[in-house]
Amino acid sequence: ITMKDMVCIVCPVGCRISVDEENDYSVIGNKCPKGATYGKKELTFPTRTITSTIKIKNAIHNRLPVKTSTEIPKNMIFDIMRELNKLEVSSPIKVGDVVLKNILNTGADIIATRDM
Repeated sequence: ITMKDMVCIVCPVGCRISVDEENDYSVIGNKCPKGATYGKKELTFPTRTITSTIKIKNAIHNRLPVKTSTEIPKNMIFDIMRELNKLEVSSPIKVGDVVLKNILNTGADIIATRDM
């Protein structure tokens, strides 16, 4: 039996779960249904939300905090971070403003997480 052990990161409980790769990714050890969903997804198509900063001109600070509007494939994190390093915006910016639409055709927008 091929079991993959991991800690679920969906909620603060942090259940230790085991996923059976040979049995339709069945999950044991989860205390809620979210753990079963997370375990299967983490082994079949892992995704993450990116939080970072980008350059901003004419503002009180020189970096603007941003995040992806939705989860992106985990294997694209470094490519997306390279794109964020190229970005620069000018103030004023409001929380929720889209600073870049559909980054690298992922369907995720880059949105501001602070007024500046």
